[in-house]
Amino acid sequence: MHITTVQSPIGELTLASDGEALTGLYMTDQRHRPDLPPAGDDDAILVAARAQLTAYFAGERREFDLPLRPAGSRFQRAVWDALRAIPYGETAGYGELARRVGRPGAARAVGSANGRNQLAIVVPCHRVIGAAGALTGYGGGLERKRYLLELERAA
Repeated sequence: MHITTVQSPIGELTLASDGEALTGLYMTDQRHRPDLPPAGDDDAILVAARAQLTAYFAGERREFDLPLRPAGSRFQRAVWDALRAIPYGETAGYGELARRVGRPGAARAVGSANGRNQLAIVVPCHRVIGAAGALTGYGGGLERKRYLLELERAA
């Protein structure tokens, strides 16, 4: 496993790679953040991820082009794929995502899978909002979620 950190407007981000794909992107104090070894060597995946994150925060990148390998159940991976389909600068509700993954009554399960997303920002779980349009839970905290949504809306 390769680990590195990158500074961002929302604090330090920790990136993990297995040498072939990005396996984690975590914020400091993120809920469900695993114990990770200290940052060490970079690999090509981490170098690319760092460059793409820098461009994203500068408002120059709207989509990430990285190989991803999140660990999760089939349902969780389906939810994470649905998250990646939410366009930059737009939002979707939990119920809408549940319908997109073929489980219209599973909004709570979608919320749980959303909260277990290991690839914050790259898999844009920050784009999911409550049914009434309210900002709801975010593993990195609501201030970070608000910042990311405003960054995308400004572009």
